[in-house]
Amino acid sequence: MNNGFVRLAAAIPNIKVGDCFYNVAQIVNQIKQADKQKVQIVCFSELCITAYTCGDLFHQRILINEAENALATLLAETQKTKITAIVGLPVLQNNCLYNAAIVIQNGNIISAVPKTYLPNYGEFYEKRWFTSGTNALPVLNICGKSIPFGTQVLLRCGELIFGIEICEDLWVTVPPSSHQALHGANVIFNLSASNELIGKNSYLKNLIRQQSARCMAAYVYASAGAGESTQDIVFAGNALIAENGEMLAESKRFVFDEQLVIADIDLQKLNAERLKHCSFSDNAANLRNENIRQITDIDIPKYQHKKLMRKIQPLPFVPSQAEDRDERCEEIFSIQIGGLAKRIVHTNLHRVVLGISGGLDSTLALLVCIKTFDKLGISRKQITGVTMPGFGTTNRTYTNAVNLMKSLGVSMREISIVEACEQHFKDINHNPENHDTTYENIQARERTQILMDIANQENGLVIGTGDLSELALGWATYNGDHISMYGVNSGIPKTLVRHLVIWAAEQFDKKTKSILTDITKTPVSPELLPADKEGNIVQKTENVIGSYELHDFFLYYTLRYGFRPAKIFFLAQQAFENRQADEIKKWMKVFYSRFFSQQFKRSCLPDGPKVGSVNLSPRGDWRMPSDASAALWLKEIEDM
Repeated sequence: MNNGFVRLAAAIPNIKVGDCFYNVAQIVNQIKQADKQKVQIVCFSELCITAYTCGDLFHQRILINEAENALATLLAETQKTKITAIVGLPVLQNNCLYNAAIVIQNGNIISAVPKTYLPNYGEFYEKRWFTSGTNALPVLNICGKSIPFGTQVLLRCGELIFGIEICEDLWVTVPPSSHQALHGANVIFNLSASNELIGKNSYLKNLIRQQSARCMAAYVYASAGAGESTQDIVFAGNALIAENGEMLAESKRFVFDEQLVIADIDLQKLNAERLKHCSFSDNAANLRNENIRQITDIDIPKYQHKKLMRKIQPLPFVPSQAEDRDERCEEIFSIQIGGLAKRIVHTNLHRVVLGISGGLDSTLALLVCIKTFDKLGISRKQITGVTMPGFGTTNRTYTNAVNLMKSLGVSMREISIVEACEQHFKDINHNPENHDTTYENIQARERTQILMDIANQENGLVIGTGDLSELALGWATYNGDHISMYGVNSGIPKTLVRHLVIWAAEQFDKKTKSILTDITKTPVSPELLPADKEGNIVQKTENVIGSYELHDFFLYYTLRYGFRPAKIFFLAQQAFENRQADEIKKWMKVFYSRFFSQQFKRSCLPDGPKVGSVNLSPRGDWRMPSDASAALWLKEIEDM
């Protein structure tokens, strides 16, 4: 299924009320359009073969008979198409008329689903014409064939299982789709004819998002359009496709032209959510009725799409919309502040100590401390920022660190680590000209020792500055910057740290904002290797371990959904169109190698607040043996 993706569509045809053969011609045209775009299943609106607004014409036998004949024409016209289509029409069974959805494929009828809940209030009179699907017999005879019929029919093809409900079914307290999902349906189609009212569209979209989220499913909704009668009500032609609470695609409203809305649904993503959330399976065990479910196996065409019909965000931890980013940043700060405030109140230690390097992570940690102390009404002077120049400290980062602490009004201490490290080189007989891991880690551990001892002096807490991305890659010195008394950034990935600092900068005076802005533009570096002759940073982290954009992307899909490397590689190619496949593959190897080999650092991680759905705390979010092998993952990368 193309790395777990299935291409689905919601179609709004131009129709005429009561003109079944005209309507089928329009439907055939859209089915063929969708088939050309390699859509695998397309859903049409409620009663689209007759139109929804026929009223008492539904009691006219000619309309019912010709609707079935028009369906036969539709079957004949679509014999050579690969696509599966779902259309709506009235069907007779035992002198009862049902508002039904018919599933067709390759000129054959596969199954049919009647509407369960018939609105009979306000502008709706459906019980005047139709019978609830709960009364239907399990077999329907139509177009000379006997097919499965009922409100509990599901269809399955590999990872895809889909169910169908019709319009009002969605609006009731417990929709049929809830039960369908509990029986395995990961896609729900809704054939609808919902008229427009003030405020109704917003409510409808929220309803669809919510139902897709509750069911951990995709929801494809196709509603009647401008072809319906406007005698008393108006239809706007809503076509909406949502996936687990996110709206992927939608039509334009009040458009007289036909519309075809297409989206690629990630079935593996949906199934991963269900696998992780054990409450979903518990709910299924408690509520589903094993006696009322029919599952029909079908084949749908298999396609390999080089380009998906959905946007894969290159920064999955960062909202793409500015207004969403602002709201997210404010919420993240609130979580960090809430965690630190509780720790300060609980320990009754109203002082904190942290190293300030002039880099992004320590800046974010300092801002969290500032906001926390302001909230608790504690003087900022009880925040001790320590700048500890070393062999690789550049004038740019040093100046930013000092100016930031002065601007924010915290207590500042400056302690050079050069002499202490030189003494340690002598103590362990290490050549200071050998700029190896020992050379680097001596500096990191010296800084941590200084911070811990100052915290003892001042009766305070050492605040860790390391972020989630560094923890994932093990890009921290064990028993160095890896250790603190509370790690406020432990749940924040590197790509999000920068946005948090940018957002926070807007809340300070012009001078502070200028400093913060320059910090966000400074290359990421531990500054453990000497600068060049011009005093510029030599040791740029991303030159060594790769782009944090890529690593955060790998981290998100590895932990959040448990995707295998081949799937993540496919997604990365969609998200990073400007990067070569070889580059993505290269850094993916680095990611998995480091992620597996560095688990021992995460196994003894200090406390820190969980912020998002991806976290690496060994106390609840990520439990992995430190000696696990990466062989399977690396082999798949080699085989790609």
